[in-house]
Amino acid sequence: MAGKKSLVVAESIETKILTIRGQKAMLDADLAELYGVETRVLNQAVKRNIERFPEDFMFQLTAAEKAEVVTNCDHLAKLKFSPSLPYAFTEHGAIMAASVLNSPRAVEISVHVVRAFVHLRELVSGHKELAQKLNQLERKVGAHDRAIAELINAIRELMTPAEPKKKRPIGFAPWKEK
Repeated sequence: MAGKKSLVVAESIETKILTIRGQKAMLDADLAELYGVETRVLNQAVKRNIERFPEDFMFQLTAAEKAEVVTNCDHLAKLKFSPSLPYAFTEHGAIMAASVLNSPRAVEISVHVVRAFVHLRELVSGHKELAQKLNQLERKVGAHDRAIAELINAIRELMTPAEPKKKRPIGFAPWKEK
């Protein structure tokens, strides 16, 4: 039963992982909700420990990125009227946020967050492998198509009756000039 609960938690976390600036990340509001704290509490803890959050762990969204996220994610509609720009946490940033919060719930949920990030990475990896195999198959089929077309043309040439050659009569033929 615990495994099923873990799967449900991971699936609900995966829906909150967004691709921002080409990276998988979670917004501070979603992370705070998961960790059971207010967004401002999470952000205060992060600011108190800012040296633990380099750019590849956390970054602040631009106004355009915030507008795009609010438009595309229904559950983030409350951010539309917020005057502050949200922070995005990568996988490592989400774990670090749990460690600076240092609450039992944050530690427990951080494990699920990591599993969700890993699962998404595996899915992306599987898609890349599938795309690569499809490209290889396409190249093979393309080569086979050309070979088949050449065979069909050769068969058509063999099927076309050749014009009969005029037989030269036997013997001397003085009327033909060379």
